[in-house]
Amino acid sequence: MTNIAQIVNVLQSMILTNGPKMLLTPTYYVFQMYNVHQDATFLPMDLICDKAKVRGGREVPMVSASASKDKNGRIHISLANVDVDNAQNITLDLQGEKIKRVNGRILSSASINDHNTFEKPDVVKPVAFDGAKIERGQLKVNLPAKSIVVLEVE
Repeated sequence: MTNIAQIVNVLQSMILTNGPKMLLTPTYYVFQMYNVHQDATFLPMDLICDKAKVRGGREVPMVSASASKDKNGRIHISLANVDVDNAQNITLDLQGEKIKRVNGRILSSASINDHNTFEKPDVVKPVAFDGAKIERGQLKVNLPAKSIVVLEVE
Protein backbone atom coordinates (compact mmCIF):
# COMPACT_ATOMS: atom_id res chain seq x y z
CA MET A 1 0.00 0.00 0.00
CA THR A 2 1.24 3.47 -0.79
CA ASN A 3 0.07 6.95 -0.12
CA ILE A 4 1.28 10.48 -0.65
CA ALA A 5 0.07 13.52 1.24
CA GLN A 6 0.28 16.16 -1.46
CA ILE A 7 0.51 15.62 -5.19
CA VAL A 8 0.93 18.96 -6.97
CA ASN A 9 3.75 21.53 -6.75
CA VAL A 10 5.35 20.29 -3.52
CA LEU A 11 8.81 18.82 -2.81
CA GLN A 12 7.90 15.22 -3.65
CA SER A 13 5.33 16.06 -6.28
CA MET A 14 3.64 13.64 -8.58
CA ILE A 15 2.64 16.51 -10.86
CA LEU A 16 4.26 19.90 -11.42
CA THR A 17 2.51 22.87 -12.98
CA ASN A 18 3.65 26.25 -14.20
CA GLY A 19 0.84 28.33 -15.66
CA PRO A 20 -0.56 26.29 -18.56
CA LYS A 21 2.35 23.79 -18.45
CA MET A 22 2.19 20.48 -16.60
CA LEU A 23 4.57 17.56 -16.21
CA LEU A 24 4.49 14.15 -14.59
CA THR A 25 7.35 13.23 -12.26
CA PRO A 26 9.02 9.84 -11.75
CA THR A 27 7.03 9.57 -8.51
CA TYR A 28 3.82 9.76 -10.54
CA TYR A 29 5.02 6.96 -12.79
CA VAL A 30 5.88 4.69 -9.86
CA PHE A 31 2.34 5.09 -8.52
CA GLN A 32 0.96 4.47 -12.01
CA MET A 33 3.04 1.32 -12.49
CA TYR A 34 2.16 -0.08 -9.05
CA ASN A 35 -1.60 0.43 -9.48
CA VAL A 36 -1.87 -3.13 -10.86
CA HIS A 37 -1.69 -4.33 -7.24
CA GLN A 38 -4.86 -2.43 -6.30
CA ASP A 39 -7.81 -4.76 -5.66
CA ALA A 40 -5.54 -7.78 -6.24
CA THR A 41 -4.62 -10.67 -3.97
CA PHE A 42 -1.24 -10.47 -2.25
CA LEU A 43 1.13 -13.29 -3.16
CA PRO A 44 3.82 -14.10 -0.59
CA MET A 45 7.33 -14.41 -1.97
CA ASP A 46 10.83 -15.05 -0.74
CA LEU A 47 13.58 -12.94 -2.23
CA ILE A 48 17.28 -13.66 -1.96
CA CYS A 49 19.46 -10.87 -3.31
CA ASP A 50 22.63 -8.90 -2.75
CA LYS A 51 22.82 -6.69 0.33
CA ALA A 52 24.79 -3.56 1.15
CA LYS A 53 26.04 -2.26 4.47
CA VAL A 54 24.71 1.13 5.46
CA ARG A 55 25.12 3.41 8.45
CA GLY A 56 25.42 1.60 11.72
CA GLY A 57 26.56 -1.58 9.99
CA ARG A 58 23.02 -2.58 9.04
CA GLU A 59 22.51 -4.58 5.88
CA VAL A 60 19.77 -3.67 3.43
CA PRO A 61 18.64 -5.68 0.41
CA MET A 62 19.46 -4.23 -3.01
CA VAL A 63 16.11 -5.37 -4.39
CA SER A 64 12.63 -5.07 -2.97
CA ALA A 65 9.74 -6.96 -4.48
CA SER A 66 6.02 -7.54 -4.20
CA ALA A 67 3.59 -9.74 -6.09
CA SER A 68 -0.15 -10.02 -6.53
CA LYS A 69 -2.75 -11.81 -8.63
CA ASP A 70 -5.61 -9.85 -10.18
CA LYS A 71 -9.20 -11.02 -10.68
CA ASN A 72 -8.32 -12.21 -14.22
CA GLY A 73 -5.55 -14.48 -12.91
CA ARG A 74 -2.65 -12.33 -14.09
CA ILE A 75 0.31 -12.13 -11.75
CA HIS A 76 2.07 -8.80 -11.30
CA ILE A 77 5.55 -8.58 -9.83
CA SER A 78 7.13 -5.28 -8.83
CA LEU A 79 10.90 -5.14 -8.49
CA ALA A 80 12.99 -2.18 -7.36
CA ASN A 81 16.79 -2.25 -7.65
CA VAL A 82 18.22 0.40 -5.33
CA ASP A 83 21.81 -0.34 -6.35
CA VAL A 84 22.78 2.68 -8.46
CA ASP A 85 25.76 0.92 -10.07
CA ASN A 86 24.95 -2.76 -10.54
CA ALA A 87 22.27 -4.81 -12.25
CA GLN A 88 20.76 -7.68 -10.29
CA ASN A 89 19.98 -11.08 -11.78
CA ILE A 90 16.77 -12.41 -10.26
CA THR A 91 15.24 -15.88 -10.56
CA LEU A 92 11.56 -16.19 -9.70
CA ASP A 93 9.98 -19.58 -9.14
CA LEU A 94 6.22 -19.16 -9.33
CA GLN A 95 5.46 -22.48 -7.72
CA GLY A 96 2.40 -24.12 -9.19
CA GLU A 97 1.94 -21.45 -11.86
CA LYS A 98 2.29 -22.24 -15.55
CA ILE A 99 4.03 -19.29 -17.17
CA LYS A 100 2.97 -18.71 -20.77
CA ARG A 101 4.23 -15.18 -21.32
CA VAL A 102 5.75 -12.23 -19.52
CA ASN A 103 5.89 -8.56 -20.35
CA GLY A 104 6.78 -5.52 -18.35
CA ARG A 105 7.65 -1.86 -18.03
CA ILE A 106 10.72 -0.22 -16.58
CA LEU A 107 11.32 3.18 -15.01
CA SER A 108 14.97 4.20 -15.04
CA SER A 109 17.37 6.69 -16.54
CA ALA A 110 21.04 7.00 -17.44
CA SER A 111 21.82 9.14 -14.39
CA ILE A 112 20.42 8.87 -10.88
CA ASN A 113 19.99 12.67 -10.96
CA ASP A 114 17.87 12.77 -14.12
CA HIS A 115 14.45 14.34 -13.74
CA ASN A 116 11.64 15.76 -15.83
CA THR A 117 11.51 19.51 -16.46
CA PHE A 118 9.11 21.76 -18.30
CA GLU A 119 11.67 22.00 -21.10
CA LYS A 120 12.26 18.21 -21.14
CA PRO A 121 9.17 16.55 -19.61
CA ASP A 122 9.90 13.01 -20.82
CA VAL A 123 13.44 12.38 -19.54
CA VAL A 124 12.25 9.78 -17.01
CA LYS A 125 9.17 7.76 -17.95
CA PRO A 126 8.24 4.08 -18.19
CA VAL A 127 9.13 2.14 -21.32
CA ALA A 128 8.73 -1.48 -22.37
CA PHE A 129 11.02 -3.89 -20.51
CA ASP A 130 12.56 -6.86 -22.30
CA GLY A 131 14.87 -8.14 -19.55
CA ALA A 132 12.57 -10.95 -18.36
CA LYS A 133 12.66 -14.43 -19.90
CA ILE A 134 10.95 -17.73 -19.20
CA GLU A 135 13.46 -20.57 -18.73
CA ARG A 136 12.47 -24.07 -17.61
CA GLY A 137 9.32 -22.86 -15.89
CA GLN A 138 11.10 -20.08 -14.03
CA LEU A 139 11.25 -16.37 -14.64
CA LYS A 140 14.75 -14.95 -15.12
CA VAL A 141 15.05 -11.18 -14.78
CA ASN A 142 18.03 -8.95 -15.44
CA LEU A 143 17.11 -5.94 -13.32
CA PRO A 144 19.17 -2.89 -14.36
CA ALA A 145 20.80 -0.64 -11.78
CA LYS A 146 18.59 2.12 -10.31
CA SER A 147 15.40 0.77 -11.82
CA ILE A 148 11.82 -0.12 -11.05
CA VAL A 149 10.23 -2.89 -13.10
CA VAL A 150 6.68 -4.18 -13.05
CA LEU A 151 6.10 -7.52 -14.76
CA GLU A 152 2.83 -9.06 -15.88
CA VAL A 153 2.85 -12.85 -16.04
CA GLU A 154 0.18 -14.95 -17.70
